[in-house]
Amino acid sequence: DKPAGVTSHDVVGRARAVLGTRRVGHAGTLDPMATGLLVLGVGRATKLLGYLALADKTYTATLRFGQASTTDDADGELTDGADATALSTAAIETTLAGLTGAIEQVPSTYSAIKINGARAHARARAGEEVSLAPRPVTVTRFERTAVPRPDPAVGPGVLDVDAIVDCSTGTYVRALARDAGRALGVGAHLTALRRTRIGPFAVADAIDLFPDGVTGPGGRRRAIAPELRAATARALRGVDDVISEVFDLRHLTDREATDLAHGRPLAAQGRTGVHAAVTSDGRLIGLVEERDGASRPVFVYRPAAG
Repeated sequence: DKPAGVTSHDVVGRARAVLGTRRVGHAGTLDPMATGLLVLGVGRATKLLGYLALADKTYTATLRFGQASTTDDADGELTDGADATALSTAAIETTLAGLTGAIEQVPSTYSAIKINGARAHARARAGEEVSLAPRPVTVTRFERTAVPRPDPAVGPGVLDVDAIVDCSTGTYVRALARDAGRALGVGAHLTALRRTRIGPFAVADAIDLFPDGVTGPGGRRRAIAPELRAATARALRGVDDVISEVFDLRHLTDREATDLAHGRPLAAQGRTGVHAAVTSDGRLIGLVEERDGASRPVFVYRPAAG
């Protein structure tokens, strides 16, 4: 459960320190401002992360109408905007609903998308003009969850709206906020974003790797308590326990399991995409994909000894 103010890479670094291993990776980056679910892989499971079938995600968000920002969220500089306090709830709901379905979305300029080998956000911060092409995404739900409210602490002219978003991977929720603000003619950006679900995984089951805060007094890194090491170890789920939740399965005969463990191709079954090949008792042998008339190994998780 990532806290605000740290990067996804910072979380990986913390997990490496807590677990005592360098072999930790993550699936699905969260912006530093965002909080919530980050799926980690440890040990050989890091090799599976790039193939996980985690196509749909859920976020809760707060959109501030009346102010746009350079990054489309609260980490950027405020730019143009117009008084949003006269917006009706019906107009807001209609606008959010108009951004659902299969849409073409232009990602945020300050995103991690690479342009000629460099991240878009790095080019933008260097003063370059960044232009990103629209990408197809699917937003199945973009709904208001609370009564729109002004924020006296910010000043006049703004209206905050809490929302929930169900969307496909690759969707930028801050770009949804930007586009909603533009559609209503007042500008908008995200002030809060929390990821609560990725595929079958829920933030309610996640662990907090920073229970005492990100840093200690004077900005020093906090020591890792034995209790945190133990809690993190208990929170790890074995690959065999979750493989059916994130991949389609192919059940192997004993002979097929031996062949795949040696890296040999299997007979095709007419399947599409990468899927998991498991033994009759559910142990993962590897990932396979059918091509050139055979089911070929993509990654052998449990190779044959020797």
